[in-house]
Amino acid sequence: MSEARIWHGGDLGEARRLFPHAPEPWIDLSTGINPIAYPVPPLPASLFARLPSPADHRDLEAAATEAYGAADAAKVVAAPGTQVLISLLPHLRPRSRVAVLGPTYTEHAHSWRKAGHDVSEVLSLDRFEGADVVVVVNPNNPDGRMIDRETLLRLAEDLRSRGGWLVVDEAFADFDDGESLVPVLPSNAVVLRSFGKTYGLAGLRIGFALAPEPIATSLRSALGPWSVSGPALEVGRKALRDGEWLEAARAARAADARRLDALLGPVAGAPLRGTILYRLLESPRTPELFRVLGEHGIWVRRFQYSSDLLRFGLPGTQAEWQRLETVLAGFF
Repeated sequence: MSEARIWHGGDLGEARRLFPHAPEPWIDLSTGINPIAYPVPPLPASLFARLPSPADHRDLEAAATEAYGAADAAKVVAAPGTQVLISLLPHLRPRSRVAVLGPTYTEHAHSWRKAGHDVSEVLSLDRFEGADVVVVVNPNNPDGRMIDRETLLRLAEDLRSRGGWLVVDEAFADFDDGESLVPVLPSNAVVLRSFGKTYGLAGLRIGFALAPEPIATSLRSALGPWSVSGPALEVGRKALRDGEWLEAARAARAADARRLDALLGPVAGAPLRGTILYRLLESPRTPELFRVLGEHGIWVRRFQYSSDLLRFGLPGTQAEWQRLETVLAGFF
């Protein structure tokens, strides 16, 4: 029997299948990726013609060490996207009892389960008793729930007493990083950080694991040489060292999130949640709203576990904002 397909954002092929008569171009609000990307600098042709050097790879990890406030570059592992790391981590432990705080990004539970672990998806921190591995997405995708650092540190200490791991996915923490575990990384914790979401360059496929050296060493071995392409190394290290751009992007996207809240507020059946890069709408009218948006060429993120939820990323241009506002005004 084939595995059930996991829904992800960004699948415009599915959008066109469901709504074949929708106007083009589509507005894709389904991903939670910064719509205003970091400006890619001119790249020399040699980056595409030669294998990336170990020194360039180490420099990307050094840039991530600085950007995320890590203490030691030896504990920072660069990879071709965090999804690869999510898939690899379950293979670094013997069969374990794994608890995933949900509802959350589906690939975490899926990856541990596929690797043969006993996985439970729990709704609160007090349901982790007996787990060998605990997975927390912080801030959570899709509702933006934040677990404070002290709570995570206590959880890591409890797991350490029985040889367990705490895995914290901070994919959306660059703009909401007040509770990041990176600066105080416990010896049994793995933190995942995404590059593409914040910098709007998901196609480069860059992600990082920040982990104690034994786990970092195992991840590097599993990834093998040349795991990040030369062009990605060059763009990634420049972007991660551009703190001025990051601060400006944080302020601009926060303003965009407030603007989106104002548009969605009239249909929301509960307070809007999420992060700076996406807003989560909960309402019994969301199936109807999904249909109306799709018919007008606007693709948003729906969820297999709840028909009352829709996640909206941020429009990137004034024309996109205007199209969304017009459709929403007609819906209300």
